[in-house]
Amino acid sequence: KIQRKAKPGKPLSACQERRNRRIAKVRARVEHVFAAIHQWGGKQIRTIGQACATFAMGMMVVVYNMRRLAFLGA
Repeated sequence: KIQRKAKPGKPLSACQERRNRRIAKVRARVEHVFAAIHQWGGKQIRTIGQACATFAMGMMVVVYNMRRLAFLGA
């Protein structure tokens, strides 16, 4: 799902703009999560073994979800 790009002198059609907007909604939500985890140092996982790395990444996701829950005030 790659967004369409307008060419010089030829704007996007209304259908293409709606498609781009639909793709952008999903992309923005997902990329914000990855950016937050990346800022915490989530790009590098300093563990040995796949099981430990999976656990470490899972814990980062749990922490993200807890912070998000606290932020939303639920």
